[in-house]
Amino acid sequence: MEDASIGSLLILLGFLILLSAFFSSSETSMMALNRYRLRHLVKKNHRAATKASKLLERPDRLIGVILIGNNFVNILASAIATIIAVQLWGEAGIAVATAVLTLVILIFAEVTPKTLAALHPERIAFPAAYALQPLLKLFYPLVWLINAITNGLLRLLRVNTLHNGNDHLSTEELRTLVHEAGALLPKRNQSMLLGVLELEAVTVNDIMIPRNEVEGIDLDQTLDQILLQLSRTKHTRLPIFHGDVNQVVGILHMRNLAQLIQRGEVTKEAIVQVAREPYFVPESTPLQTQLLNFQKQSRRIGIVVDEYGDVLGIVTLEDILEEIVGELSAEHNDLIEDIHPQDDGSFFIDGGAYIRDINRALHWDLPTDGPKTLNGLITETLESLPDANVCLEIGHYRVETLQIQDKFIQTARMIRQPKSSQA
Repeated sequence: MEDASIGSLLILLGFLILLSAFFSSSETSMMALNRYRLRHLVKKNHRAATKASKLLERPDRLIGVILIGNNFVNILASAIATIIAVQLWGEAGIAVATAVLTLVILIFAEVTPKTLAALHPERIAFPAAYALQPLLKLFYPLVWLINAITNGLLRLLRVNTLHNGNDHLSTEELRTLVHEAGALLPKRNQSMLLGVLELEAVTVNDIMIPRNEVEGIDLDQTLDQILLQLSRTKHTRLPIFHGDVNQVVGILHMRNLAQLIQRGEVTKEAIVQVAREPYFVPESTPLQTQLLNFQKQSRRIGIVVDEYGDVLGIVTLEDILEEIVGELSAEHNDLIEDIHPQDDGSFFIDGGAYIRDINRALHWDLPTDGPKTLNGLITETLESLPDANVCLEIGHYRVETLQIQDKFIQTARMIRQPKSSQA
């Protein structure tokens, strides 16, 4: 009879240890669930995910019911183990029961189930949600009482118990998430997403075509000269101005010019009349904002101006899209024409090359918060225009000017040095 009683107690003890393992794994798996994947599954009407999400809306209540259940079964298991030990070994069995039960609970009811739950949270949390929800309703008065006391203590410590924490990702966190996506995201898609995230940090001034490279129609030229230029241009939209781009009067679309040609009404006055009024853009406008502005204004090209209203260059919708998807024009398919690799690992780079283009093509990290071209970066570093070729270091890049003409560094030789070689 006594053996049968001990056998029943052992079975009950084993069942309680399983319950303890259930509560332990439920707590870990619930807290380890990916909140963004959980929201995705809820939107797809996943029943278990919906139940788990509702439980996580009040983590204090969820933890309360889990700990009530876990502590109850652990204390009951301890009492039963003590009874079994006393029946088998007398008073000495108490110490044996304490040591053995502690080891058993640690292995089978704590470490093992919690490790499994941390590795596979959805496999544990979703089935557990079906059991935890009715348990929360059953023990709600007790859970409410315990939460009221603990929340009161937390409020004394000035902890907001109703705030679940910030689940929103910052731009840097999103960038890290995209970088670590690995095979889950194709390389092309990763590059595009990173390009979108970069729009906020890049301004119009960083990608604009500088005024000295802007192709436009000078109305002070003869009509024949203007028509010859228009027949050779590769662009569909051109700024028109009097003498200088600072005197811009409009943006001419080639489609409108074609209509004039068909009607035989091509004159300077007609060109100005069919041109659209210029759209001015402050140089410090973030690309993200400018992309939206282009959309709102139904524009594809803007005249970039500084704080004094002087024209600095132009920016196009294509320029911004290239920041996201890469170069769109066929002329940019190869390595930047301004960069010429050498056998010794160095590069001959034209002084007019943009720093951002150099960084992108060579995976370098030249500073981009100052001058936009290599010529500007070198002269800013030297604080003057050199009279003869010089060597210098910019960060961990060695620079040697090769050709200086008309107060402009035409070509420079650059090589990246190991960071450890810097003094």
